[in-house]
Amino acid sequence: MDIAIDLGSSRTRLFIDKKGKVLDEASVAAYNVAENKIIAVGDEAYAMLGKTPDSISAEYPISDGVIAQSFLIEDMVNILMKHICTSRIVMPRVVASIPGDITEVEKRAVVNAISSFGVRRVYLIENTKVAAMGAGADIMGPHGTIVANLGAGTSNVAVLTLGGIAVSKSIKVGGNRMDDEIVKYMKKKYALIIGNPMAERCKNAVGCLVEPTEEKYFRVKGRDALGGLPRYVDVSSSEIMDVIMETAMEIIAAIKDVLEGTPPELVGDIYTDGLILTGGLAKIPGFAQLIADNTDIKVTVAENPEDCVINGCGQAIGYIGEVERNAKIDINPLMAAY
Repeated sequence: MDIAIDLGSSRTRLFIDKKGKVLDEASVAAYNVAENKIIAVGDEAYAMLGKTPDSISAEYPISDGVIAQSFLIEDMVNILMKHICTSRIVMPRVVASIPGDITEVEKRAVVNAISSFGVRRVYLIENTKVAAMGAGADIMGPHGTIVANLGAGTSNVAVLTLGGIAVSKSIKVGGNRMDDEIVKYMKKKYALIIGNPMAERCKNAVGCLVEPTEEKYFRVKGRDALGGLPRYVDVSSSEIMDVIMETAMEIIAAIKDVLEGTPPELVGDIYTDGLILTGGLAKIPGFAQLIADNTDIKVTVAENPEDCVINGCGQAIGYIGEVERNAKIDINPLMAAY
């Protein structure tokens, strides 16, 4: 059995060859502080965020696209993979996506986290490659394709050709940064203290990056910073647009940097085909139009953009056999095997 895994800052997704996506859970682990014993992982642990007593902590083990808490991520991966691999006799081969510019130490942390379950081999591939593959793009030919994969912890932009990356940039800016900005805004303007899960719900409900034709409102609940009592504030989509706009412009600046560093012949292809937008942030209303207005190229939001990486990882499973047979091929999107 071959498995693909997308260890994201916000969500962890698993894909089984010939079955498709079989698991999609929050990348959260809850544990007993005194004993370092895992209590819950995934969506069950996400429901505990901000609601735990002193004896329990619920955390995201992955921060800005890299592993921050190795012991948590190993246990989390083990528990989630047990959901789909009921027999330990089966030692699957695994394809895992990673940001394009992480260090060897960070790559090894990903491999160790997955290997702790007991797998035959781990193959790594850059998430921009699999995002483009999952969006239906052909990255194996001599044709330039630009993709922006906008996640919770990182935003990765790359120009792909011949199964490889011609130009790329990864920044530690994404949906989590927007959530942080909403938290700061609510405290500064309304003296209302909220948690990141509430900020995320607000962003998903009324977040936009284009002037709304019809104003939407979201009730933000939290604690009054002065009186300490529960309170709520109704915020509008226009307010939240102003709050998250700066983060969006940082991402657009990264896209511009990649375009400016792209060889002229590939730029011609990009001008014809446009940019492919993937990742959870691609669903924010107006983001594609904002990018198009600032870059003068067409922008297409992929179908089910949040699933492009895991679906592309699933397609990359097909290249494992060529690697293991030592097939003499010039182009293989898999970047490393451990």
